[in-house]
Amino acid sequence: MKKRLVAVALTALTPAIGMLAYNEITARAERNAEVHRQAAQMARQTASEIGSVIEGIKGLLIATAAIPSIAERDSASCNTVLKSVASKLAPVRNILVLDETGKLICDSMGWKTGMNFGDRDYVQRALKTDELVVGEYTIARVSSAPILPMALAIKRDSRTVGVLTTGVRLDWLEEQILERGLPTGGSVTVADRKGVILARNPDPQRFVGTTIPKQYQPLLSADAPGTMELISQDGTKRIMGYTPVSRNNPLYVSAGLSESEALAPINRASITGLVMMAIGAALALCAAVFVGNRFILDPINHIVSVLQRWREGETDSRTKMKGHYGELGQVGASVDGLLDELEVRRLETSRAEEKRKLMAKELSHRVKNTMAVVQAIARQTFRNRSEENAIFASRVTALAGAYDVLLSDDWKAAELREVVERALRPVGGDRGNRISLSGPPCLLTPEAVTALSLVVHELATNALKYGALSEADGRIDVKWTLNGDRVEFDWTERDGPAIATPASEGFGSKLIRSAFPGPLEPQSETDFAADGLKFRLSFRVDTIAPASAT
Repeated sequence: MKKRLVAVALTALTPAIGMLAYNEITARAERNAEVHRQAAQMARQTASEIGSVIEGIKGLLIATAAIPSIAERDSASCNTVLKSVASKLAPVRNILVLDETGKLICDSMGWKTGMNFGDRDYVQRALKTDELVVGEYTIARVSSAPILPMALAIKRDSRTVGVLTTGVRLDWLEEQILERGLPTGGSVTVADRKGVILARNPDPQRFVGTTIPKQYQPLLSADAPGTMELISQDGTKRIMGYTPVSRNNPLYVSAGLSESEALAPINRASITGLVMMAIGAALALCAAVFVGNRFILDPINHIVSVLQRWREGETDSRTKMKGHYGELGQVGASVDGLLDELEVRRLETSRAEEKRKLMAKELSHRVKNTMAVVQAIARQTFRNRSEENAIFASRVTALAGAYDVLLSDDWKAAELREVVERALRPVGGDRGNRISLSGPPCLLTPEAVTALSLVVHELATNALKYGALSEADGRIDVKWTLNGDRVEFDWTERDGPAIATPASEGFGSKLIRSAFPGPLEPQSETDFAADGLKFRLSFRVDTIAPASAT
């Protein structure tokens, strides 16, 4: 019962568990999609800000290239102009003017003219295009500082006559990235078209100047911005948004959000839900156990205990559950009512049984008195015929003995063996080993008891007078068996005198033949064999005890 109540409690929790699991899956999916969107947006914003810086520098270079002294490549005034312009631009350290071969004409820091920058890739590219050229990670030739070079062709009419170039300080770019700030566990990476990291937050000193891992190199030239989940070089699992290098975006930008931090609210909610669910399950199980014990098992055990005590003889045991324990209390009250009724019936039965026994004893007394009167009448009738008187008296005694057997078993039934033993007792059936009895237990009805007593008495009397018991060595074997609802009774005499078939049927033979009433369907057979009488009797019984050989 307790297990069933626990199963019911767990079943009741199943929908809540299913709802919790559904909400958990849904919330995680929604949060994951949201984090992907946030990462992509961070990457776009960072790329946009860097693009704004590049556009600003492009505008500056275009405006500077239009200054007459720059366009005319006047070295004396060019240095002064460039120094003035560079002093107003924090992102750059120097602005240079190169001729069409890449040699230095003038710059904002007064470097020696004639220095050759023609071997720089960004210079070669600027000489071939009218667009702003953004180079790759570069170590400045004079200052040895890392920069992101940019170059713009100087035109005279439609002919390129030189290159105006500058370099964005990577330490300044790093400061801008740091000032933007990051969510806990987040990261921002800016790299050139070859994958060399220009700026990184966090740990810039560890990553700037290094190359993005090989497995992520394809992202540099991806067809479109996107997001992905990865484990960064610092070992943090992140959801990263990236913006690849394109015509309008000369630099690669990625922004990542820590997955653990991004999903922390969901994780906290999940843990809280699981804890609450566990607490609820524990409370439900405790309630199921308590309710099961208090309101189901205890009442049931109490009812069973009362019934057990009642069976063991405590007839005054009652549950006394009326008005308590709800429906089980009604069951207990019904059990009490049943026990009360059974007690009333038991008392009535007991009184009736006492009355019946009293009446049976009175009947026995009267029957015996009647038998005594009959014997007295017989004595008077057969006063001069002592032999007939003795025979008649013995038959009356046998009949009285049959009544004694029935009365000892409350007039319901009697054991076949006891009937035979009592009928044989007057002829010595209880002495020595001359008479043997064998057969299974068998209860006889009152009619069969009376009839069998008379039959056995007649057989024993004849054996004593004419048969096996008339000689010292004679023996009698009495056997009976059960065959369905019939008793097969055999009387066999041996080692007695030789006998012959009587010329006429006497009263004893008639009594043996007609003693059993017709409803018992008696069948008898008498064989006056030379070696001793053999008598077989078969009759029907209504009640037979379980057979076992004796």
